[in-house]
Amino acid sequence: MSDLLGIGFSGLKAYSRALATIGDNIANAQTPGYARRRLEMMEAVGGGNSIFYRGNTNPGGVDIRGIDRSVDGWLIEDSRITLGGAEHSATKLSWLGKTEDALSDETNGIKTALTTLYTTADQLTADPSNRTLRAQFLQAVDDVASGFRTAAGQLDKMGEGIEGAAASEVDQFNADLNALEQINVGLRKARPGSTNEASLLDERDRLLDKLSSQAGVSPTFDNNGAVTLRASGSGDLLVGGGVVNPISVTAAPDGRLSYSLGGSPLTISTGSLAGLADGANHVADQRAALDTMATDFANQLNAAHQAGTDANGNPGQPLFTGTSAATLTAAPLTPDQVAAADASGSNGNMLALGAMRGANDPEARWSGHLATQAQAVASARAQDAAAATRADASAAARDGVSQVDLDTEAAELLRFQQAYSAASRTIQVARETLQTLLSSL
Repeated sequence: MSDLLGIGFSGLKAYSRALATIGDNIANAQTPGYARRRLEMMEAVGGGNSIFYRGNTNPGGVDIRGIDRSVDGWLIEDSRITLGGAEHSATKLSWLGKTEDALSDETNGIKTALTTLYTTADQLTADPSNRTLRAQFLQAVDDVASGFRTAAGQLDKMGEGIEGAAASEVDQFNADLNALEQINVGLRKARPGSTNEASLLDERDRLLDKLSSQAGVSPTFDNNGAVTLRASGSGDLLVGGGVVNPISVTAAPDGRLSYSLGGSPLTISTGSLAGLADGANHVADQRAALDTMATDFANQLNAAHQAGTDANGNPGQPLFTGTSAATLTAAPLTPDQVAAADASGSNGNMLALGAMRGANDPEARWSGHLATQAQAVASARAQDAAAATRADASAAARDGVSQVDLDTEAAELLRFQQAYSAASRTIQVARETLQTLLSSL
């Protein structure tokens, strides 16, 4: 291909393809997962040359090697690892924040009701026969029970929400595993260096990013770019050799989540699935703690009230019934049945109940529990901020290699337009030369 026409034609074909590649880059500048492409070109073997020897003055035009994607494997892997960590912390923080809202006084009013109960008891010490204060005392008891039931209901709904979110996330994870295997099939059939191969590789990397954000995965690639995917840590096969092994999730009676693969337990320590498991564990712990505080509080107040006598001289009755936060209910007492008195006087039992207020009374324990929850959320928020910063930095480094820069594409567009014009001029010169030679015969 050492003639001018051949050289010009090879240039037109190559530079037209290069311009099309730049057009694809510009059109997909904002497409998630798209890696910048460039056309690899090489000097064509001219007449008298071979792949082992090339003359110094025997040009042969240009050949197309294929499409090359601007990617860095190390930066991609680092980005996926940090993305999994960021999704883990963000998901965990989301559910811990919702738990804090469910336990807040604005939602259930427990803290306000407890304060009102003890404040009313103090007021009864000064006026133990006041029926209005007795009614307020019983209303505070009912408000406390109602608050515990509300908090229990909120946590129950939250546990169901986490379970549903985990099931949906697992379904999506398995769907992506199947999609990844289809990409593997396509990559084994794609022509190396083709636009089709580049598109398949982009989709492969997008799926791997998504899977990494959901759970820890470890990919390896063959010569065609097809991936064998294993679970990080355990090394269990997820995709490979034409086989797809889906994962499953199971919720325990208390709402805790566990994952499995092929019937065997699967430990997931990163990604949104790990965050959901952490959130489920936290909610389960809070439900257990709420039940403990509700029953302890009920037992303590019942014992204190039963130690006194009511307005009719009868022994005090239990203030609460129920064995958990969800079943805690105020007993149907009348104002006259409030046991304000004891053997020491008409206000003795209220004085004893007020003396319970201190470092270990239900009011203080509930406030301490809320403070502990707030600290857990603050810690999760700090972890999330650090993980998000690392993920953003890794993504920026990856994008610095793979992302399309419109200024660069504009410069490349101008360069290849000029090269295309030069190739066209070469064909024109060849045509004019040939006409001159023919006209001279």
